[in-house]
This record gives sequence, C-alpha cells and structure tokens, in this order.
Amino acid sequence: MSGSHRRSVRRRTFVLGATAAAGTAALAGTARAAAFGWSDDGSNYVVDTGADLVFKVSKTNGDLTSLIYRGTDYQGYGGMNSHIESGLGTSTVSMRQSGTTILISVAHGTLRHYYAARSGENNIYLWTAKADTSVSATRYILRVKKGLFLNDEPDSYTYAPTTVEASDVFAKSDGQTRSKHYSGLRVMDYDHIGWTGGGVGLWIVRSNHEKASGGPFYRSLLRHQSADGGGLYEILYYGQNQTEAQRFGLQGPYVIAFTDGGTPSPSLFPGTLTTSWADSLGMSGYVGAGGRGKVAGVGISGRNTAYPYTVGLSNPAAQYWGPARASDGWFSIGGVLPGTYTLTVFKGELAVYTSSVTVTAGGTTTLNTIAIPSSNDPGNANAIWRIGDWNGTPAGFKNAGLMTYAHPSDVRAASWTGNVVVGSDETASFPCYLWKDVNSGILVYFKLTAAQAAAAHTLRIGVTTAYANGRPQVTVNDTWTSAIPSPPAQPSTRSLTNGSYRGNNHTFTYSVPASAWRTDTGQYNVLRIDVVSGSGTTGYLSAGTAIDAIDLLA
Repeated sequence: MSGSHRRSVRRRTFVLGATAAAGTAALAGTARAAAFGWSDDGSNYVVDTGADLVFKVSKTNGDLTSLIYRGTDYQGYGGMNSHIESGLGTSTVSMRQSGTTILISVAHGTLRHYYAARSGENNIYLWTAKADTSVSATRYILRVKKGLFLNDEPDSYTYAPTTVEASDVFAKSDGQTRSKHYSGLRVMDYDHIGWTGGGVGLWIVRSNHEKASGGPFYRSLLRHQSADGGGLYEILYYGQNQTEAQRFGLQGPYVIAFTDGGTPSPSLFPGTLTTSWADSLGMSGYVGAGGRGKVAGVGISGRNTAYPYTVGLSNPAAQYWGPARASDGWFSIGGVLPGTYTLTVFKGELAVYTSSVTVTAGGTTTLNTIAIPSSNDPGNANAIWRIGDWNGTPAGFKNAGLMTYAHPSDVRAASWTGNVVVGSDETASFPCYLWKDVNSGILVYFKLTAAQAAAAHTLRIGVTTAYANGRPQVTVNDTWTSAIPSPPAQPSTRSLTNGSYRGNNHTFTYSVPASAWRTDTGQYNVLRIDVVSGSGTTGYLSAGTAIDAIDLLA
C-alpha cells in the first residue's frame, strides 16, 4: 500500500463512522436556557429544540433554510438550502406539536417528507415517503457552509481544475482524481457520515435503508467538499449502477445530529434506534416496532471460514441484511416489515444460497441450520490454476483497492496493461477491470502437465459488473477462439469509473477442447482475453467489465 493510499484511508476513517468502530460516542445535546417549542417567522417554521439547536424549515417548499447550533448557522453553501433532491418546489408545509415532539410535514404531489424534533436533543429526525417515480431519485442533501470544517480535499472533493469525465469527475494538478461519487464504502460499512472540528461534530446517521435499492453492498454518494462548502447525503435510491428496481414507501428515520465533536450516540444508529415516540404522529406509511418481525438463523454450515458471510432479505417492497457470526453462521435480522422475502446468503459479495422466508408482525421466524451445498460455491471446484478468489469482488487484483475512491486514470493506478504468468503473483498482476479500448487482449501464460494437456477443460471467468455490455471472449494459443458470449443483465449506467464494481455477479464458462493445448510440457500455453461489445465509446468509457475470478478446472 502506497503512502498516498494510506493517507487517503486515514482521511476517510476520520470523517466516516462504521458500526464496528463507532468509538466513544458524544451524547447529543447539553441543556441551555431556552424553551422547547416552535414559532412562525412568516417565511419559515422555526424550531427550538430546547438544547443547542434551532432550525428553520421553509413554509413554501419544505427546504431546511437554517441550522443554528450554539449560535453558528451551518446551513447552506452557494445560496442553496438543504432538501430532498435539488429542492421540491412549491409544497404544502404544516407544523404540529405533540408533547415533547414537534413534527413538520411536507407534501409535494405524491411525496411526503417529515422533520421531527425532540425536546432537549440536538437532533433532527427525517422520514421520506415516496409513492412513485414523479420525483426521480430519493436523496436528502444537507448543505454545509464553507470554512466551518477542515477541507483537506478528500476523495469526494468536487472542485478541481481539470474535468476528467462528464461533469462530476475531476483531477488535481498532481494527477489524483476526485469525485462526489468516491465514497469508498458500501452501505453496510457505515452508519454515520460527517465532519468534526472546533469542538463540533455534524453528522447524518443513515436509516436502515429498508426502502432503498441495491442491497448491502451498494455504493453511492455519501459526502463531498468543494471550494464552496460541503454536502452530506442520505441516498435511498440513485440511478448509478443500480441493480434493483426502485422501492416505494416511507423510509426513515435518518438523523441530522450535532455533537461536541465525537461520534453520534449509538442509540441513533440503524438497528438500535427506537422511535416509539413517533408511533402516534400519523406519518403516511409509518409502521412501529409492534408491526414488525424478525428472522433468526441458528447457523450456516458449508461456509468457507476465510470469508465473511452476510444474510440478506429482499422483496419488491423492502430489503434488510445482517452479518453471519464467524464462529457458526448464527444471524438475526430484526425490524422487518411483514411479508415473504428471498433470503440470500453471501460469501463476501457472492450469492451462494437462496431460499424463501415469511415474516409476520410481532413474530420471530426461526430457521434451522442452513446448509450451503458445496456446488453452490465456485471456489470449491478443483482447479488446475485460479486467479483471484470467488467472493463476488475484484479484491486482490491490480488496482482493486484504489477503484472505489478514484478514477482509473488516476496517477496512483498501476499500469492497466501487462501480461500475467500463473505462478508468479498472478492475481496482483491481473487488472481488476478490463476495457475494450484500454487493455483488451491481456495474455495469461500457464503450463500444463501431459495428462492435463490431453483432456478438454472448462475455463471460467467470473465478473461483478459490466459497462456497455462488455464481456470476455477468449482465445487459446491462437488456435481456438470461443464464441462471443451473450451479455448478462447489468446496470446501464457508469460503474467502473465512478467508484463501483457492484453489478450482477455472473460466470462465463468456456469449454476448451484438448486440441487447443500445447503438448510440450515445457512450453507455456497462452490465454488471450478480449473484451467484446458493439457499444461504449472510447478509453475508460469503452465497453468494460470487473473481474471476480478466473480459473481452469481440472
């Protein structure tokens, strides 16, 4: 790992909180001499939490127009407010107080959005209910003034002198690339994002994403900084590299939280946050804890214990996930809406088992030990040689560690070209991505014994996503060439250049006849892998694909 890579990792850890390493939390809020309540200044509803936070919501469009913590207004950069999407426009906004809770409701067409405040807390709880596609995506952007937190030009910096791609990927003068897309994290890797400085922490604590799309491994915008300020995001549906249809319904709460500089209280994190106080607020589509159920599994057998396993639940209405315990595969997923779900067990990010499970309100569905058939895991097959691991990711391949927070043209990337020799650090030498216009035609050298060369073999190439229908066609020793395989279903948007390899895992298989091999055991056989497609443009936007593993079966 290079020095610049290490520095980048440390920087992301400073501002992005993960569940497994939340650290010592700073509890939200300290008492001050102010009364909990709300007022109307003519243009906005003004909420005083009775702690250190006062915020305003526009009566016209539901934008968050002011966010004052301990006398400093953190809201806004470039004259923009904080809001759903880029602002909803004219909306119906209403306010009501119920005891120690204040709720602001925003209605825009079929969309409903809510802000809630609790007496004595420096938090704003938000819910968003989307019923259809009349609003294109589902995201909330918290816009923060410049100069309030250190801007060290992080990976998600969006103000650099050179545009590399579209209007959202940039390059600094030293050749390092930056984009708002470059978070480096999957949804399951974080529970809060934000900044600290001057004894203040400003965070968005994400929701449980039950109405989001893309599953636990989805990557999307989290935060960005520019010369003009910064933005923190809660992304519930975003079209980039999306593998699932959009889900609809009420999502939340996600939380804007101020602290004394530490991380938010773990009591706000998804999976631990309880909101019984919201049960009576009348939010459209709200389902309290009593209307939800749980799925618990006593264990998973047939695992490869060298890898983490995740259990996911999904149907068209909702999604959930949880880790399987390393020792025995035990898992528990709570807060699930009633319904029938596809249960999927993932080895790393590779699905190795699926079944169906039904969840009832107030009940626990307990599952006996799940046995993963050996044949479900491609890593169990006996291989003559293998490049990479069958885990659903490009991990271990050349440049894989960089690509979730940099563009392929980044100066820190090793050369995308170069041939590979099996038995000579082949995985680290093989590029994680292949493009038709960049490194198509890569050569893999390997030797076979006389017995191996006398038989036909199956070659497998696993991919995690593809851009512009990029898929591999193979040639062996310039004497045998495979047919062009059909493209599997993959997202149609950018992926390899905006920080994500996550698409639909797919395995291409090629039956190589014995006549293709060289019979001289002292000679190398040569496998050429070309990327074929009739679409895509040039360079890193030509047809391409991300590699999971390549092997030749015995």
